[in-house]
Amino acid sequence: MTEAKTSLKRTLVGKVVSDKRAKTVTVLIERRVKHELYGKIVGKSSKYHAHDEKGEYKMGDMIEITESRPISKTKNWVATRLVQKASLV
Repeated sequence: MTEAKTSLKRTLVGKVVSDKRAKTVTVLIERRVKHELYGKIVGKSSKYHAHDEKGEYKMGDMIEITESRPISKTKNWVATRLVQKASLV
């Protein structure tokens, strides 16, 4: 019996906002949540540093990041796959 094992690690999809650091990309995750008091839908965002071993992801790319063990002081996410390439303007 070969069942597909579901991963317990969180995955998020966001936009690369910086690729200046070596082997690291900064990913902006935007989400829409309901304000607890006023009930209005507001946009919230978080930035995560993700490990990019080959330096293949560039600014503007939509990528998926997965939680991992701490790689450095601020890095505990790994860039796993490219969702959408940045559009040329």
